[in-house]
Amino acid sequence: MIPFSILDLSPIALGSDASTSLRNTLDLAQHGERWGYNRYWLAEHHGMPGIASAATSVVMAHVAGGTKTIRVGAGGIMLPNHSPLVIAEQFGTLEALHPGRIDLGLGRAPGSDQTTARALRRNLASDSDEFPQDVLELQDYMSDSPRQHVLAVPGKGAKVPLWILGSSLFGAQLAAHLGLPYAFASHFAPQQMMQAVALYRANFKPSAQLAQPYVMLGFNVFAADTDEEAQLLATSMQQAFVNLRTGRPSQLPPPMANYRGTLGQQENAMLDSVLSCSAIGSPDTVASQLQAFINSTRPDELMITSQIFEHAKRLHSYDITAGIRQRLEPAQTHRP
Repeated sequence: MIPFSILDLSPIALGSDASTSLRNTLDLAQHGERWGYNRYWLAEHHGMPGIASAATSVVMAHVAGGTKTIRVGAGGIMLPNHSPLVIAEQFGTLEALHPGRIDLGLGRAPGSDQTTARALRRNLASDSDEFPQDVLELQDYMSDSPRQHVLAVPGKGAKVPLWILGSSLFGAQLAAHLGLPYAFASHFAPQQMMQAVALYRANFKPSAQLAQPYVMLGFNVFAADTDEEAQLLATSMQQAFVNLRTGRPSQLPPPMANYRGTLGQQENAMLDSVLSCSAIGSPDTVASQLQAFINSTRPDELMITSQIFEHAKRLHSYDITAGIRQRLEPAQTHRP
């Protein structure tokens, strides 16, 4: 069976707070572990009222400390925001605390606006154009025999798998060149998915970490007992996305009946594009949509995200999805 994993932004629901969000994150990770999910990844975003995972490595420690077997990772760390040495030390520490369970996904987007990026790193000299060099520097810090004059302790010799994240052809080319697994953000930027995956697979060069290409695709799931309820639950994410794209980032709003009917043609077209890699509905509907996506893309793994307002309904969606996985056609996969 194709592995399913969980992507969590630690959403802060309207009227709630970060403490509640982070408690919910650990609760979801513990349930996900019992339900057979492969990984639990958290994403770095800054200045977002509805996202509590900004200090990604800290939240990872919280999750890894409260679970036993599920892999815990960053999906991802936005490397332009950080010194590679600091990330090597942070993830070397996580690996020392939780051996064999830590993943490090790396992205080149800042995950914020330019003002926030400047506040994070104090200057913009190390920008996304230096991302490939930063990845190589990070790899060296975490290698058995680093060439750097400064040692990452912990970090040196840490066996933390690196992933390249992307939503364009750039990340696909870099992941292929470095022989690293590739995670594509098709859950919110699906436009170049098929081209990027084909490019990555065609140009992959084996490395010490990975012998053959490995693709993980982001996928939205809003599963409920009925199609109607699932469609309603999905409106929270739709509202949050429209708010973000129109310059009004918000906490995760409660579901709104007939939300799409309140939008104009441009907003609806945007959501149609964003949600093209999604399954929304009852268990049978979601199973059909998931199977169609897997058949058309042939991923090695799916990273499932479910931005649902009520924590209990979010748990139920992931529970349904885990059960559906047992019903899907088997796929040829290998785990990095």
